[in-house]
Amino acid sequence: MAQFLLTHGPTLRLVVSFGLLAVLAAAEAWRPRRMRSLTRGQRWPGNLGIAVADALAVKLLFPLAAFGVAVFAAQRGWGGLNLWNIPEWLKIVLALLGLDLTIYLQHVLFHAVPVLWRLHRMHHTDLDLDVTSGARFHPIEIILSMGIKLAAVVALGAPAVSVLLFEIILNATAMFNHSNLALPLGVDRTLRLLVVTPDMHRVHHSVIPAETNSNFGFNIPWWDRLLGTYRAQPAAGHEGMSIGLAAFRDPAATSRFDAMLVQPFSGPAGATSLEAGQSDT
Repeated sequence: MAQFLLTHGPTLRLVVSFGLLAVLAAAEAWRPRRMRSLTRGQRWPGNLGIAVADALAVKLLFPLAAFGVAVFAAQRGWGGLNLWNIPEWLKIVLALLGLDLTIYLQHVLFHAVPVLWRLHRMHHTDLDLDVTSGARFHPIEIILSMGIKLAAVVALGAPAVSVLLFEIILNATAMFNHSNLALPLGVDRTLRLLVVTPDMHRVHHSVIPAETNSNFGFNIPWWDRLLGTYRAQPAAGHEGMSIGLAAFRDPAATSRFDAMLVQPFSGPAGATSLEAGQSDT
């Protein structure tokens, strides 16, 4: 299994990404959780254009990517896990948990620091949520996020296999938990014990600041529960809640590719989402 991932990991990631995109897009059309405020034709070109820009930026600036850095660190014995004499499978599990906690803490940080929030808020100005929202992050945020991930890989001494697995899982869960798929309530209750579901993550995209500042997890829901940021449901219900940010309600400005690229450098500065949440309570 490990050798297969090392040999075919990048190809597998592409197959999973495009396959899951197609499956979730079809599932959303079949069982939508909410009515759309904009059509796919209005939102998808911008969201998918941003995803392409992100991929090009990472490829250009980080030719080794996280996998290459993991191999480099392992060869030199860098990182905590490379110092422990424990089974490889346990190293992989601990690395996956450590990387996931890093992404959770990074997410909170991007809500708390003003300059980082200006970048991250582009993700939150989407007026609808669907499978493409999971890839809608400003390229500068993606570059900073990759830098944080590389530092975490080195500090942890994450095995290369765990890095490949984590990137595949993170990409898949981001598309899943941003999707507009209606799951049976019983299925959602069971799944959210193990993974962040669409209903759980949708609360994070509420226009109400106190709800925006909840459910920061992407893969697993445990960090939110352990660290006090879990919120089960939106106050207005999933059909009645408003998605996005109060200061960004113009469909063109929130869905056009060029407008999204310049959004962090224009529009109201406002408070960070955490500051707005504090003043809201």
